[in-house]
Amino acid sequence: MELREYLEAEWRQALGCTEPAAIAYAASLAAAEAGQGAIRAVALRCDPRMYKNCYAVGIPNSDHRIGIRWAVALGVQLTDPGAGLEIFRQVDARALAGAAALLSADAVRVEVIPEAHALRVDCLVEREGGRGRAVLEREHTRLTRLERDGQARPLPAAAAAAPREDARAWAAGLAFEQLLTLARGAGEPERGRLRQGVELNLAIAEHGLGLFPASFVDMAREDPLTRLSRLVCAGVYARMWGEDFPVMSLAGSGNKGIVVAVPLALWGQENGRPGARVEEALALACLVTSAATHHLGTLSAACGCSNAAGIGLAAGLCLLEGGGAREINLAIHNMVGNVTGMICDGAKIGCALKTMTSVDAAFRATRLALAGIGIPPSDGVVGADGQESLRNLGRIANRGMVSTDAEILAIMQEKLLRQRP
Repeated sequence: MELREYLEAEWRQALGCTEPAAIAYAASLAAAEAGQGAIRAVALRCDPRMYKNCYAVGIPNSDHRIGIRWAVALGVQLTDPGAGLEIFRQVDARALAGAAALLSADAVRVEVIPEAHALRVDCLVEREGGRGRAVLEREHTRLTRLERDGQARPLPAAAAAAPREDARAWAAGLAFEQLLTLARGAGEPERGRLRQGVELNLAIAEHGLGLFPASFVDMAREDPLTRLSRLVCAGVYARMWGEDFPVMSLAGSGNKGIVVAVPLALWGQENGRPGARVEEALALACLVTSAATHHLGTLSAACGCSNAAGIGLAAGLCLLEGGGAREINLAIHNMVGNVTGMICDGAKIGCALKTMTSVDAAFRATRLALAGIGIPPSDGVVGADGQESLRNLGRIANRGMVSTDAEILAIMQEKLLRQRP
């Protein structure tokens, strides 16, 4: 895989949180296959972590409606599934009224598939004229099945094409020296794509500051790091609140894209680092974030903003400040020994505070690493090198935190039942 192909897979534009967008995408596809007539019922089955990440997050253009039931109810109203992860661009008064009517009639059912350990969205729509079904698996827009009245339908050409190499597994299989070489060898098309992401993610961060009280924003004048962490917080808050700003997502998460792009771009600019080096640092941050996400999983029991994007940011900062593979290893040790275990209790505005923690931790980890200081392998879950530390992080999230994730899900389901009409 080349860097260009990697960025096409992992550095992608999205509107709003990627999980409700994926659900709305599947619902739109299923509704199109159901034929004509009024919608009678919608049934969504999804994996536990998709459910968790849709539970309380805002939906763009919906007057700040939140949650998984609104996501699927709106999705069946939207007529252009080709918009993919920017599908909520189509939400208007008609779609909101139709979704509200479905919810009021209790015509939307949501069920968790307990045994699903990877991303899965299975949406069935019943109209007066027939039934349609769409299934997504492993990735947010990876369509694996379409049905009309129980019969399989041909998949769109893009979905039916041979699956490409898994970008996250590819990144996780490379040594840090190889990732550095890839990042430093980025061509102008790749650099332009990275700059586009920076522009989008800075825009939502600046917008997000306007959603906070002056007392919070004023704290950003204390020092550059405080300002950067609050800008990241503001961007994530705006996105989780459902503001109508596209972002460049990373490894399936817009929040991850904000966490790596905003600090690297501004820190480099304000400290006189060459633009080319900032781009290379961002490329490396993306690659390391994807590698960490491979070990954690697309959706995880652990907070991806801290345990994946925070680690990627630390790696990018090392390159930006003149470090190499040795310093990257030390920085990853410092991150894994610090933030491992921060839970993911779904996508929501509270994620904004977690991203502040991840940015602060990444700068501290990098400063120590550049001075030759790293948490030693004798400590806890820290590995013999950065790659092993990432593998150990994945073990904690995927094995050690299984019961934690189950309890988080149970709490959310209890709350959702209380909210139903």
